[in-house]
Amino acid sequence: MKYDVVIVGAGIAGLTAAIYARRAEKSVLVLEGKVPGGQIINTLTIENWPGDMGVSGVELMQKIQKQAMELGAEIEMEEVEGIQKVDDGFVVKTEDGEYEARAIILAVGVEDKKLDLAREDELTGKGVSYCATCDGAFYKDKPVVVIGGGNTALYDALYLSDIVSKVYLVHRRNEFRGDKALVNKLRQRENVEFVTPFVPEELLGEDKITGIKVKMVDSDKVRAGDKYRFLEADGVFVAIGKKPQTAMFAELMELDDKGYIVAGEDCKTSCPGVFVAGDCRTKSVRQLVTAAGDGAVAAEAVINYLD
Repeated sequence: MKYDVVIVGAGIAGLTAAIYARRAEKSVLVLEGKVPGGQIINTLTIENWPGDMGVSGVELMQKIQKQAMELGAEIEMEEVEGIQKVDDGFVVKTEDGEYEARAIILAVGVEDKKLDLAREDELTGKGVSYCATCDGAFYKDKPVVVIGGGNTALYDALYLSDIVSKVYLVHRRNEFRGDKALVNKLRQRENVEFVTPFVPEELLGEDKITGIKVKMVDSDKVRAGDKYRFLEADGVFVAIGKKPQTAMFAELMELDDKGYIVAGEDCKTSCPGVFVAGDCRTKSVRQLVTAAGDGAVAAEAVINYLD
């Protein structure tokens, strides 16, 4: 079967696109290599989704997935390995086979950046985590470290401060990129300590994390004894940003220097017939509502393209 549109990614952008495309009676296949819902399913409470304050990420995405499927969108759990342009459309290759499509919507989202420290992969799941809401409960009444300076790191530190005995918040600058209101809330928590301006230097522990060594930024300007700190902790939560999962599409369309797919508010890529939605697109704001908005815009663009 040849689909009108194949959507790569079953996060909020991809599923919103599926809903809009199905309402226009286009045949839709959504391919997802991991878990439907994207990274938002790791959020326990969402406070910025209009009309449903306090909904969990899992609950919200289950509703949206159900809506897309009831409208007739097909969803297959298959990892996409590449997309080939052919004369009358595209061939999407997965680990299990191939699918033909007249048009494509890429909604592949982003993934967590890593610290690039020795043994980071080895200690992931043994004290190193990239999701505070997923793993925070394992560290009840224990000390932890949160690394990062944006809203994700600040939210993680706030969340963990209600569970753990101590939160060390490590950031490379004295000022934080995240909202000042969050910073002020953290300053009022007695069990939160700001460790700035420091960067991670070494993960400590053999079979599991016992702490982390951090190095002061511009440490050549301070006394030798002040260059490093050793923070005792059972967990290290990494929240230093995201990177788009777009490398496989580099030959098909234009990416920017950070790997984001170049497209304006019309969601059109440099490759005719391929559209992009959500966090993997070049844009200034990456939130649930902007991802959903992209999904609607990309679907409308596909509908116009096909018609």
